[in-house]
Amino acid sequence: MTLPKIPLGDFIEAIIDFLIVHLSFITRAFSHSMDYVLSLLEDGLMALPPWLFILIAAALAWRLSGKRGVGIFTLAGLTFIWSMGLWDATVSTIALVLISTLVAIAIGVPLGVLTAVSKPIYRIVFPILDVMQTMPAFVYLIPAIPFFGLGKVAAIFSTVIFSMPPAIRLTCLGIRQAPVELVECAEAFGSNRWQRLIKLELPLATPTIMAGVNQTVMLALSMVVIAAMIGAKGLGGEVWKAIQRLQMGRGFEAGIGIVIVAIILDRVLQRVGSRK
Repeated sequence: MTLPKIPLGDFIEAIIDFLIVHLSFITRAFSHSMDYVLSLLEDGLMALPPWLFILIAAALAWRLSGKRGVGIFTLAGLTFIWSMGLWDATVSTIALVLISTLVAIAIGVPLGVLTAVSKPIYRIVFPILDVMQTMPAFVYLIPAIPFFGLGKVAAIFSTVIFSMPPAIRLTCLGIRQAPVELVECAEAFGSNRWQRLIKLELPLATPTIMAGVNQTVMLALSMVVIAAMIGAKGLGGEVWKAIQRLQMGRGFEAGIGIVIVAIILDRVLQRVGSRK
């Protein structure tokens, strides 16, 4: 005896087809704007000589982290990537990660604030976040293709959706963890909800919010690599080409490049997030 099949797949396809038809003007606007911004950023980064870019990145890493070792590692790591002939792919990956992270944070942090201050929104958003964070990463590529086709814009869309949950969750957590005594003290001095949020809860939640930003960047970097399957290029594209051509050495080199970029971003953001 076989159970009747629940047409979940057909239902999802019908929803996607409906959205493609009725939201095409939004997807076209998003595609054009993201493509323009990405091209502008990539061209600007590519215009810098690699040695100058490396020196600027090392100086920024040293300044933001406050540790000489992070600056030296940035200098040595990016020089090593340049020497392997992966400079253009690395710059493309950095541009994709920067844009995806900025969009994810611009959406995620305000939504996290709303989730923290509103119980109805909290009850709606957190179950969705639970589903999003347990969903396999490859699934996020599926809706990107019909909306944006193959290419970097589809990669940005899937990366934003995949990397946004930590920004929402940790922003909400940081605000909700504000000490009750301080909140009651602010209320006793006549602070309204907006003043309490801006002057007390958000400053106290900054380290937690920055931890969410750190996780968002790491997830964006991992998803950009996976999104090479739909035309993201960059270091992920080099790994994907190496897999298709069975070039194990080339794939390992690109993988090392991804690790170096991830370590630099992680060390810098950890230090920035620990400052109060």
